[in-house]
Amino acid sequence: MSGVWEVAGPVKLVGPYLPAVLQAHKPLQPRCVRPGNVLTRPSVSGAQQSATVANPVPGANPDLLPHFLVEPEDVYIVKNKPVLLVCKAVPATQIFFKCNGEWVRQVDHVIERSTDGSSGLPTMEVRINVSRQQVEKVFGLEEYWCQCVAWSSSGTTKSQKAYIRIAYLRKNFEQEPLAKEVSLEQGIVLPCRPPEGIPPAEVEWLRNEDLVDPSLDPNVYITREHSLVVRQARLADTANYTCVAKNIVARRRSASAAVIVYVNGGWSTWTEWSVCSASCGRGWQKRSRSCTNPAPLNGGAFCEGQNVQKTACATLCPVDGSWSPWSKWSACGLDCTHWRSRECSDPAPRNGGEECQGADLDTRNCTSDLCVHTASGPEDVALYVGLIAVAVCLVLLLLVLILVYCRKKEGLDSDVADSSILTSGFQPVSIKPSKADNPHLLTIQPDLSTTTTTYQGSLCPRQDGPSPKFQLTNGHLLSPLGGGRHTLHHSSPTSEAEEFVSRLSTQNYFRSLPRGTSNMTYGTFNFLGGRLMIPNTGISLLIPPDAIPRGKIYEIYLTLHKPEDVRLPLAGCQTLLSPIVSCGPPGVLLTRPVILAMDHCGEPSPDSWSLRLKKQSCEGSWEDVLHLGEEAPSHLYYCQLEASACYVFTEQLGRFALVGEALSVAAAKRLKLLLFAPVACTSLEYNIRVYCLHDTHDALKEVVQLEKQLGGQLIQEPRVLHFKDSYHNLRLSIHDVPSSLWKSKLLVSYQEIPFYHIWNGTQQYLHCTFTLERVSPSTSDLACKLWVWQVEGDGQSFSINFNITKDTRFAELLALESEGGVPALVGPSAFKIPFLIRQKIISSLDPPCSRGADWRTLAQKLHLDSHLSFFASKPSPTAMILNLWEARHFPSGNLSQLAAAVAGLGQPDAGLFTVSEAEC
Repeated sequence: MSGVWEVAGPVKLVGPYLPAVLQAHKPLQPRCVRPGNVLTRPSVSGAQQSATVANPVPGANPDLLPHFLVEPEDVYIVKNKPVLLVCKAVPATQIFFKCNGEWVRQVDHVIERSTDGSSGLPTMEVRINVSRQQVEKVFGLEEYWCQCVAWSSSGTTKSQKAYIRIAYLRKNFEQEPLAKEVSLEQGIVLPCRPPEGIPPAEVEWLRNEDLVDPSLDPNVYITREHSLVVRQARLADTANYTCVAKNIVARRRSASAAVIVYVNGGWSTWTEWSVCSASCGRGWQKRSRSCTNPAPLNGGAFCEGQNVQKTACATLCPVDGSWSPWSKWSACGLDCTHWRSRECSDPAPRNGGEECQGADLDTRNCTSDLCVHTASGPEDVALYVGLIAVAVCLVLLLLVLILVYCRKKEGLDSDVADSSILTSGFQPVSIKPSKADNPHLLTIQPDLSTTTTTYQGSLCPRQDGPSPKFQLTNGHLLSPLGGGRHTLHHSSPTSEAEEFVSRLSTQNYFRSLPRGTSNMTYGTFNFLGGRLMIPNTGISLLIPPDAIPRGKIYEIYLTLHKPEDVRLPLAGCQTLLSPIVSCGPPGVLLTRPVILAMDHCGEPSPDSWSLRLKKQSCEGSWEDVLHLGEEAPSHLYYCQLEASACYVFTEQLGRFALVGEALSVAAAKRLKLLLFAPVACTSLEYNIRVYCLHDTHDALKEVVQLEKQLGGQLIQEPRVLHFKDSYHNLRLSIHDVPSSLWKSKLLVSYQEIPFYHIWNGTQQYLHCTFTLERVSPSTSDLACKLWVWQVEGDGQSFSINFNITKDTRFAELLALESEGGVPALVGPSAFKIPFLIRQKIISSLDPPCSRGADWRTLAQKLHLDSHLSFFASKPSPTAMILNLWEARHFPSGNLSQLAAAVAGLGQPDAGLFTVSEAEC
């Protein structure tokens, strides 16, 4: 660098000395905040509003320090075009650029000098060009920057730093949208991660080459991660969607994703029944419906079921009337005539038949034109009166006999329970009364081990003989028969039981029951009630005493359905939180609510969830029968919701499911994470399977059974992860695998389960597999870490450290969660509270008490006071409380705690909860 520059006063600096002077004034680093790849400068106050730095000469006038009118700005180099940096200062005698700590050569500067018109001070403007080659020399080491320094007679001033970056946009998208088929009103999420670029690419979406504008369509929005979300799919949303990324360098298009919105068909209403096909006698009539409400579109499912129904009909045939034989001729009358009559009754006309033709009375002369008048005396009158009186008495006697016969027949055919069922079903036992200081009042119960039996098999009438009587065995309400057949114990004749069974067997739901599966249980119950359980699923059905009318016997079933077998339509942000459970047969008469218990995986919060109980109608459509939190006390359904289970009171059996609709992104589902691996490893490869399940017992049971078939073992204690409604996927990755012993065959840094695969709850066995390869067959120790997390959400970390050939320390964790017990319990053995003590508690606490020692206080002690309005709407509130306690605490309930709660009410009758031998 050569030339002469005036720095201050008469001092002259020549050529090589200039950098030494300039380096004495090292520029201060400007403060820059760059979140991500976006370049911004913070706003400061006072003296820090400008990034320029002044270095005055001692004794000089600070007002004459250079002041920048134009400072260099951040710029991008697009392709190979150089960028221009400009500095302008006043007063200024010299301006030079400094880039990445090195001075730019003088010949590379374009200088323009002028004089400020208002102040007369010298003004100087300097420009330089920065090429791509200059930036690439330092690319990767640090960001390339330039800064200009201005001189005046009073000192120097440094401008802000300008950063020069090479702009680019890669060709391949990190994630492209995929084709989808969704049902009408279902949510759609199309992910898109644009290619890497500087500056970061902006993203827009095209629908059939038309720009998607969320401001014009409230049903559509674009997330911060550039995903396109359609809240509720419409038919108009069927299109090809393309993600477009662009910046100052280029514009990239993703592959188009075809979205098809299909509509499942729905049945129209049934037409009226047609006229009977036979005008006389037995025929058929039919009605029809069409799959047009709505019609299936875009590959939607056709309606299930029949479009035509037929039923037998009978039209009565017309019968023409016919005369009965003539009666005998009457006595000759005073008018010398006698008569005879006949009736149109052999047969009488009916069903539109024609009346008899001709006269019903025939009169003729009885004296051959010679009329002899005779007078009837008082003896004839008396005779006629006596005959009439006798006829009247006979008619009255006949009516009395008919009434007595009808009454006796009605008594024989009535559907009344035989009291001998109770007397022969329960044997008297000797029970000593409890002491006054004994707190375990409810533990005194009769020996009922011989009074009930577990029922498994089909409901069939016994065909052993023609006798209409039903035999009761000693000590069993239902005696098991060979071949799965059972005797119906009932007070009605056998023909009525046979008709009951034939009526059930004609129903579709009864014929299609999957008998013998592990996800179904069934039993036969009467007014004593009972309980059905599907082991290891948390699903049970409590049938309280007197829920079934006395004299009736029902075969009731309980079934757990797999989500893929039952299509449950979900709209918007709805998700399945519980298993889909059926109890039936539907349509049976219940006089008390039964309680269906099942697990759920939601985190209950009124601010985050809107929970609904759905029930499938007879036509197959799903209906909201209960909105939790808005229950009406007189409603047919009610629900007690707890942290991980719900208890549904229902007086109508059917198919149920608990569905939640997220009200905010804080709504979360509990996922249970389980890690399985082979029990024995015979090859170099070793697979670790990570399952992400709903935190319910039924989901756990299915996976445990599947892994038993695959020969897997649990290698870590299960963990719970809270999965939020944030549209973010679940990611899984493995780390810290010792490279000297193992090699991971995963080609990417993490695996991912899409958000909707987890959120809709209809896909089972969601899991990812991590395949590791041993360096040597002798390698048996494995130590690594496995992470499972939701993007911007909750996560869990597993530290794996075990021997793959002999370590089984986690094998018992799942076995401890299994529950034993018989699937079907009938009668008192199905309840923890003895029957007689239960009746005494009900009769004592149902009547209102002025001191408050009634059922309301019991509900408060059991923390059920939020349901007082529901209990009060029932004939026996205490029975409802005890039924709920039975459903929640069987079989491990603590009767001592219940006894303490009841005894603490302060009832005056000290012997209220004791049972005497006579009462048994």
